[in-house]
Amino acid sequence: MNQQPSTAFVGASWAALLIGMLAYNIGLWNAQMALNEKGYYFAVLMYGLFAAISVQKSVRDRLEGIPVTNLYYAISWFSTVLCVLLLVVGLWHATLTLSEKGFYAMAFTLSLFAAIAVQKNTRDNHRPGDDKEPRRVEERPRVEQEA
Repeated sequence: MNQQPSTAFVGASWAALLIGMLAYNIGLWNAQMALNEKGYYFAVLMYGLFAAISVQKSVRDRLEGIPVTNLYYAISWFSTVLCVLLLVVGLWHATLTLSEKGFYAMAFTLSLFAAIAVQKNTRDNHRPGDDKEPRRVEERPRVEQEA
């Protein structure tokens, strides 16, 4: 039942992620704000991307019967909601025009959605047994030598 994503969808997901991240970061680079404010918005984006991927992975793991602790599951959701709230509060109090605030909000949303899609595609393209882990060399029984 696990269907592979099409090449077009995988490419569109990666393109959306790169476009969202690049647009957000180019906007930060060109913004007329203090460096610490730019750092805040950059950290929120990076934390948000990690949190969104973490939620997608933990939800998918649970659906596939892979054990995920309740603590990790809760922290993943809390982190994702926290990132969105941090962005909203930051933009609410920022001295930016409404169009700039909307730009950051949309680029952030695009990036989070695309990160989830890329993680999903990566997971869907993974086939069990393709791990290519190095084989363990079996240890031969030791032969004691007599002196």
